[in-house]
Amino acid sequence: MRTDFDPAEMGGRSFYRLLTSVVVPRPIAWVSSVSAAGVENLAPHSFFTIASVNPPVVSFTSVGEKDSLRNIRETGEFVISLTPEDMFEAVNATGTGFAAEVSEFDAAGIAAEPSATVRPPRVAGSPVALECRLREIHPVGDCFVVYGEILRAAVRSDTLDADSHPRIEALRPLSRLGLNEWGTVGGVREITRIPADEWPGHYGGN
Repeated sequence: MRTDFDPAEMGGRSFYRLLTSVVVPRPIAWVSSVSAAGVENLAPHSFFTIASVNPPVVSFTSVGEKDSLRNIRETGEFVISLTPEDMFEAVNATGTGFAAEVSEFDAAGIAAEPSATVRPPRVAGSPVALECRLREIHPVGDCFVVYGEILRAAVRSDTLDADSHPRIEALRPLSRLGLNEWGTVGGVREITRIPADEWPGHYGGN
């Protein structure tokens, strides 16, 4: 037995709460940007993913018109920092709806560090920063999908293994769940994908 939900009957906000409780876990783009007037902004956006491999492009969705979106429109640059578990309270604090002239770095007491290729700063305490140049902004309904081409990935050296691969147990990224719930890495399972020519029977292989 299932319970069916009709978005048209529920209304946008109610269905949004349902949707964000079932599309889980969601990685968080901790987006730093700078306004044309020079005010630094930092905000978490949990609609975030990789959009392209070559060129390397990431995307995040701004739910409505927010400071991150306005700043990126004005300047064409932003940085996405990973949200580590040990900065849980700080990440949550930067989701507060401060006025546009308030810097979340200052309000939440978050240390910044200079980026290598763009004006917006990195989060100094984050193990990963992706410096991005705006590629395009695509409106979808009441939201805006922001695409950014990665110009530089800066990864803290002590999180890398001998092959320069980031170790998940060192990154410890946070994710968003439903309501006020957040997720941590927890248990990690590994499995190797089976090549098609190694499948038994008529799928290929022996």
